[in-house]
Amino acid sequence: MFNLVTLADMNVGDYIRENLIPNWVSFVCQLGALIVMILVIFFVAYKPVRKMLQKRADYVEENIRQAEEAKAQALKNASQSEETIIASKKEAANIIAEAKLAADNNSRAMLEETRLEINKMKSLAEEDIARSKEEAKEEIRQEMVSVALAASEEVLKREVNEKDNARIVKDFIKEMDK
Repeated sequence: MFNLVTLADMNVGDYIRENLIPNWVSFVCQLGALIVMILVIFFVAYKPVRKMLQKRADYVEENIRQAEEAKAQALKNASQSEETIIASKKEAANIIAEAKLAADNNSRAMLEETRLEINKMKSLAEEDIARSKEEAKEEIRQEMVSVALAASEEVLKREVNEKDNARIVKDFIKEMDK
């Protein structure tokens, strides 16, 4: 096609016409081939690649959406966990306070019960002591009566009868009580 022609053989107008203005038949054939190649590339390569890229974009968007939802759920769960922990700590503090109060009440009740038991034992001991004193006084009185009777028999040198004995005992007891 190209002939190496020297500029001397051709004139400048012919050269421009042959080299710059294309052959119309060749131009149309090449243009047709280009259009066919573009259509083949479009249908064979571009559409499937575009579908694949769209699927990939959809997949990435779905993963991003799911990640955002998971993050939001995780934040919600974390806040609920914090609230649960705070509520549990408050409940534990209340339970501890109630246990301390119950323990204090139990110890007070036990102290009061012990105090009552001690007072009861003390009053029983005081009653026992008073009874023992009365018994001792009664024994001493009986002893004194018998000593007095023995002394009065010696003084009177005779046996004292029941009337004399009762009168002497009454007088002696009256004097002892004073």
